[in-house]
Amino acid sequence: MVDAIESLSIPVIDLEPARTGRSDEVAQTAQEVYHAFKYVGFAYIKNHGVSQELIDEAFEWSRKFFALPQKDKEKAPHPPEGWYHRGYSGIGREKVSQMVFDEAGIAEQRKRPDVKESFEIGNERDPRMKNIWIPEEVLPGFRSFFAGFFETCATIEDQLLRLIARGMNLDESYFLEYHRDKTNQCRLLHYPAMEEELLRQGKAERIAAHSDFGTLTILFQDEVGGLEVEDIHEKGKFNAAPFVPGTAIVNIGDLLMRWSNDELRSTLHRVRAPPFMETQGDMSGRMTCPRYSIPYFVSPDREKVIDCVPGCFGPERPKKYEPTTGGDYIAMRMNATY
Repeated sequence: MVDAIESLSIPVIDLEPARTGRSDEVAQTAQEVYHAFKYVGFAYIKNHGVSQELIDEAFEWSRKFFALPQKDKEKAPHPPEGWYHRGYSGIGREKVSQMVFDEAGIAEQRKRPDVKESFEIGNERDPRMKNIWIPEEVLPGFRSFFAGFFETCATIEDQLLRLIARGMNLDESYFLEYHRDKTNQCRLLHYPAMEEELLRQGKAERIAAHSDFGTLTILFQDEVGGLEVEDIHEKGKFNAAPFVPGTAIVNIGDLLMRWSNDELRSTLHRVRAPPFMETQGDMSGRMTCPRYSIPYFVSPDREKVIDCVPGCFGPERPKKYEPTTGGDYIAMRMNATY
């Protein structure tokens, strides 16, 4: 069922009824998911099947990793190619921005680096993009934990793809057939404490307003906050998407919006300064709180051709986009980020 939380424009959807097997409850949940992604592009999902204990452990491992000496983190360096999205990226390496197709536009949006560091993890069985891990002795157990966490997150992916398909009056396996290889990406993100003034003056960004690349994104965030989502009624206005206990935030990516001929919405979002705390010692300065988040990006199999979903085009509703493959589209967007 959908919960109404005052002041939130993003619906909260409970997946538990869909697990009963009763066709009416599954159908109702599918309609709630479809409605959220058609009109908002975002939803808080509860009873998604990943235990809070496991999520808490993931954040603890993430904090341990980012607390390592810089020289140890850099033992798993992100390759120079943007498309090979694995390993560690230091602060300022990546600049996420909304997709633009001219060099001048890209240059303008990349002037302010993102003040964050990240570690990218993929499917351990992926033959094309192998994971890049720090040595086991640097942080024993880190690799095995996140290899398993990656697989666990894929169970949420499968639930949501079934519900989206059913909500669109498709066979519930429709999208699953395009997501067999699990060419997904689990990302550990750390936004270190920084001067408020730099953010206020626009001299630095957490993450600028952007939409995600792929099919959908499953996000776990800590209690600090900072995520904002563009208002569906007022372009340029962003509303806070705070931490809601027991939920993951899920949003549609550009590829699924394209795939559905804009039936589903890929909504702009950004990360701004979380709540402030006074610095110790120099009370004239203000520092943001450090923030951690773990997004899980879902993408289709690389060789699958992504054309318009049945029922989303016709004589009076032409296709807006040319066919592409999952691999070509994601690689193009990744290369623009680095």
